[in-house]
Parts: sequence; structure tokens; C-alpha cells
Amino acid sequence: MRVTTKLSLIAVAMLTLTACQQEQQPEAPALDTEQAKQAYSLGVSAGRYLESTIQEYEKIAVELDSELIMQGVKDGLAGNSSVSDDEIQQLLATLDEQYRAKQAEIAAAESEAVIAAGKAYLEQNAGKEGVTVTDSGLQYEVLEQGDGAKPVATDVVKVHYTGTLTDGTKFDSSYDRDAPAEFPLNRVIPGWTEGVQLMNVGSKYKFTIPSELAYGERDMGVITPHSVLVFEVELLEIVAGE
Repeated sequence: MRVTTKLSLIAVAMLTLTACQQEQQPEAPALDTEQAKQAYSLGVSAGRYLESTIQEYEKIAVELDSELIMQGVKDGLAGNSSVSDDEIQQLLATLDEQYRAKQAEIAAAESEAVIAAGKAYLEQNAGKEGVTVTDSGLQYEVLEQGDGAKPVATDVVKVHYTGTLTDGTKFDSSYDRDAPAEFPLNRVIPGWTEGVQLMNVGSKYKFTIPSELAYGERDMGVITPHSVLVFEVELLEIVAGE
């Protein structure tokens, strides 16, 4: 986020707020034409943007004086300013840097918490009966043992699977789509490449995958950085070799 973006929208929002404050009982806007509705919509959009911006800065304990903001908007529209343009750019750049630094600090703290929680989960899961831990740290449990062939990394396999976070949140499932997935085994996350090679066709395994064998530091939406992932995988078929 940059404070310098959408300044014209902020100006519209602040003028609207100022006008409303000057009237003790503001009348509802006359939205009787398309252009009037467009103008009003622009103001609503600007107001929402401004509100979200102020809230973001409150998260880093920066409280911006609303009266000074409105005065600055009015001075800018009038072509006046108590500070130079160069100073404005410098001040806004510093504000932006403060925000980014705080965001980085928050992200680092969140990552540390996720890493610690993941480590604890892996340690607890490793102690469960039936769970095997490989040299890489991958954990697996045999739910159903098949007697078919085992794939190699260059094979294309067909599987059914369900993927969840450690709290049980489901982020993907071929069962829900009623469509098995096919993919080259060497083109998925390392935990899958290693784990599925342990399986015979017809088997169903549960894999608990450390983040370094999954998506690591990448942010995949529901799958946040450093997440430990849990998959139940059913190996249906080796479709083709390399």
C-alpha cells in the first residue's frame, strides 16, 4: 500500500466528509440522474478507501489527525501548501517505509509462531502408533495396503486425495470434485514425490508433510507460509512411465 495512490479519491472523500460535518442535519443526496449516482459512488469508494488506509496505519500505532488531513486536502485543492512538494514526497515516503517495516515485523512474528506450531505438531504426530518418519522428515501412515506396483519419480500417476491443514481445514480434494488427479510424480511438491513412491497401487496412505517438503515460505492463500500439510492419498494407477 502507498499513501500517495488515489490522492484524488481521498480529496473527494474528505470534501464530502467536510460538507457533511458543516451541516447539523445533512440532507440525503439527490440521486436523480446517472451522473449524480456516479459522483456519489465515487465519493463512497473514496471514503471506504480512506477508512481502510487509516485503519492500516492504526495497526502500526500511527494515528493521523483527521482535521489536518482535511486541511491538507483543502489547501491542495486551493493550490496552497504549508510544506514544499519535495517535503511532501519525503514525508509520505517515510510513512510508507514505516508501514512496510512494521508489516515485515508482523509477518516475521507470525512466521515464527507458525514454524513453532508446525514443529510441535510434527513431534506429536511422530510419536503416534503406526507413523513412520523418513530421513527427510516426511511422516506417513498406512491406512490401506495395496499389492500393485510402486511408481518411480518419472511416472505419471492417478490418485485420489484430500489435503488439510493441521487444524483440519480442508484446502483441496479430488474426492469433492469426483475426479482423480493425474500428474508426473516429479513435478509436485517434494513430500508427494517421495511419499507416493512408497506406495503400491491400491494403497491409501496418510502423509504429514513438513513445510520444507511442501510450499515452504510461499504464500498459497489458505496455505500460509511454513504450513505443515496433511494428505490422505489413494494411489489408483500408474498411468505411464517417462
